[in-house]
Amino acid sequence: MKIKIHFIAPYESMLFIIKECIPLYPELEISYSVGDLAKGAEIAALEEKKGADIIISRGGTAKLIKKNVSIPVIDMHLSGYDMIRSLTLASHFADKTAIVGFPSITSGAQAIIDLLDLPLKVFTINSSDEVAPLLLKLKNLNFRQIAGDVITLETANAFGLKGFLIQSGKETIIKSIEDAKLIYGYLHHHHKINHILEQFTLNSNRNILILDENNDIIYEYLTDFNENLISEEQLSLLNAELSLRRDTVVKNFVLDDCIIAMTGFYHTTDDTHYKIYILKKSELSLMEQPGVTVHTNPMNMPLAASSPAIRLVLNQMMSFYRKNDPILIIGEKGTGKNFLSSYIHYESADERLLLTIDFKQFKLEDIHFDALSNVGTIKMKNIDNIQDDEKGIQLIKECLNRKIHLFVITEDPSASSIYEKIHMNKISMPTLAERQEDIQPLVQYFFADYHETMGTTAVKISQDALIRLQEDTRSANIDDLKNIIKQTALIEKDYVIQANTIEKILSHTQSEASQISLNGTLKEIEKNIIKLVLSEENNNQSRAAERLGINRATLWRKLKE
Repeated sequence: MKIKIHFIAPYESMLFIIKECIPLYPELEISYSVGDLAKGAEIAALEEKKGADIIISRGGTAKLIKKNVSIPVIDMHLSGYDMIRSLTLASHFADKTAIVGFPSITSGAQAIIDLLDLPLKVFTINSSDEVAPLLLKLKNLNFRQIAGDVITLETANAFGLKGFLIQSGKETIIKSIEDAKLIYGYLHHHHKINHILEQFTLNSNRNILILDENNDIIYEYLTDFNENLISEEQLSLLNAELSLRRDTVVKNFVLDDCIIAMTGFYHTTDDTHYKIYILKKSELSLMEQPGVTVHTNPMNMPLAASSPAIRLVLNQMMSFYRKNDPILIIGEKGTGKNFLSSYIHYESADERLLLTIDFKQFKLEDIHFDALSNVGTIKMKNIDNIQDDEKGIQLIKECLNRKIHLFVITEDPSASSIYEKIHMNKISMPTLAERQEDIQPLVQYFFADYHETMGTTAVKISQDALIRLQEDTRSANIDDLKNIIKQTALIEKDYVIQANTIEKILSHTQSEASQISLNGTLKEIEKNIIKLVLSEENNNQSRAAERLGINRATLWRKLKE
């Protein structure tokens, strides 16, 4: 393929010399046009779109073109022959003469003037805007002839001065073509190496994003996606973390029917900072099975850990987690078993996925271990529903071999013999009654949450009201405490909750609980409980089902029975 070179001549007469030189290079595809300054830059941008490899021009026009195109631009510097011819010719005139131009024209002029002892003065400009003020000043200094490029010539004529064009000869044109060949060969060689390296990189990494310092995507290669599926918010969080740590950052996202593992690298070249992201896609498979929940968003609920009891549990849990020992969490309903296990996962900065597997719904034979490659922590619930102990033990051992952290959550450790057949570190969760110091931060969080999500007024609880809560035996369950605070927040119109409001809610709650009749069949009692929970959740079936530990369809069916 021939190298495509396009000349942009700042003046018409240069074309004759370009045409004369073209036959000397049959191996090149050389074209040409005339355009000075802005016009030349406009032509260059068009020629780049047409496939030009290199642009050749001169002086101020070449300088403007460099700002308008991404391909190499050769600035024709006048040869010694050009300068001697032009300066000798200019010196023959009796009028006071000045040489005005860009550095490419004036760089060698002074040396030749000194060498030949010519009666000429040299003035260098760096912008076309400098030409008019300079020529006006020179006119006032009695200069009558100005030698330079096209814009100098035109401005001189406009000011009533005699303009003399310094032209490029055949030697300059030939040298610019040779320079173009040399630069193209150098770039083509490195382009081939870069292409080989790029292909080598892309064979290992099918999806790559590169962002600049402004977090704009400057390179995108996505084989597995029709478009970039990472949201701007997710990418912004990754960029912020990567800029802060300047180290490798790994995040997993669940999007539609796939998991995207995104690894970020911080790279600096010539004091310019870049962020490189490698994306790997895997199908959900296991995650689509009933009873499997993928936790994709970090928890926003803070940890209430003012009490010595919960701090002890937290330290034990973190120690076992770091050793990758399986942890058996034992505790009554509402003691925070589920929350604390999730907290440990996120606090440990394990960038892999967090899963919950509920064996009430999940079938052990549906497990595919290859689908666990992006999983860092698994919370296992209702493990007593596993019928085959050996298969259950095999699952636990395989997870541990794959460096997956395990939390086994139960209210009754005697419900399954698996707990005894495999060594687990047992953690007993304290009740809320055993961690009184945590009630105030929990209450404050619940008030803040309801204020934000439901627009409630109350934002604080009085000391008397807090003491009344701490005295109430029903507050031994975190879920019950949350429900009490919700009801309180909904009826309170002042900013601070008083003890009488808490008393009213506690009396009402106890009254409601006493309304549940234990007479009748198990189904009838169950239905009464469901109705009570629905009432407490303002008939929100999703929240009621979550509290009862069943799905919404089961809740609806039980109400219809």
